[in-house]
Amino acid sequence: MSSGATSSPAVRRAFDWRLRFGLLSLVWGFSFLFMKVGTEAFAPFQVTLGRLVSGAAVVAMAVKRERLPRGVWTWVHLAVAGFLLNALPFSLFAFSELTIPSSLAGICNATSPLWGMALSLVALSEDRPTRRRVAGLGIGFLGVLTVLGVWQGFHGLDVTGTALALLASLSYPVGWIYVRRTLAGSSHSHLSLTGAQLGLATLQLAVVTPLFTSMPTSFPVVPLLAVAALGTLGTGLAFLIQYDLVAEVGPTTAQMVTYFTPVIATAAGVVLLGESLSWSTPVGAVIVLAGAALTQARPRKAADTGERAGRTRERQRATAA
Repeated sequence: MSSGATSSPAVRRAFDWRLRFGLLSLVWGFSFLFMKVGTEAFAPFQVTLGRLVSGAAVVAMAVKRERLPRGVWTWVHLAVAGFLLNALPFSLFAFSELTIPSSLAGICNATSPLWGMALSLVALSEDRPTRRRVAGLGIGFLGVLTVLGVWQGFHGLDVTGTALALLASLSYPVGWIYVRRTLAGSSHSHLSLTGAQLGLATLQLAVVTPLFTSMPTSFPVVPLLAVAALGTLGTGLAFLIQYDLVAEVGPTTAQMVTYFTPVIATAAGVVLLGESLSWSTPVGAVIVLAGAALTQARPRKAADTGERAGRTRERQRATAA
């Protein structure tokens, strides 16, 4: 039995899934604050590399008894997945926070379900649109325009930083669709695949970072701790909690954490970093989240079937020898 499977029952007995859900929301919400603090002393690539190294180390400890994936093409697909789901979006968010508030980056992250809905209509023939989901897509992007203050001509908005954050959010569903097309149905456990994916993303940043950055002249304690927390909590621990939630309550319920993350990111940025907040930001964020929720809506019967199938797959993977 895998290490992930042996630890899950004990964790579940000690902490109700709602507590773990809340912890995951906090960890991911504060990740944008950690990135902002980290980039005050280190280059964005360095922040991302530190995040991946510490996050991969946490996951590696949990999957050390898992078998490594086999097959050249499996590793090629994992390398692409690591780039699209980790190396690229993590770097883009870090670069974006050089010029935009962490709260705005967190809200941009909430557009991922909208991008995913738009892309799935083109790339996934089995993902049929419904009136409700198409309406959610339109409402969500209306919320994005509200956050950006389009009626003011984007006055006072750093267009480059915001565009980088939105591209980072777009990268996630592109990666998810790629994984769904190339690695779905793999006989390898989900934990071992993701551990390998994080390891490959770390190698990618280990190559890129020395080419575009120079060694820091100092290592201030607070930014260093922020990067460490970003990796160990926002990447390593967060993944393990999410994996456990999907196995227990299903992917749809676990995915709801996406709607709490921008709220926490905004509150953390305003309260702890003193970031300014105009009325359009929270109003637009609510519209974005409402639209995102509609894009994820499915008929009740299909949703129940998907939940049961998702839980069954995760249990099978968790109990694999």
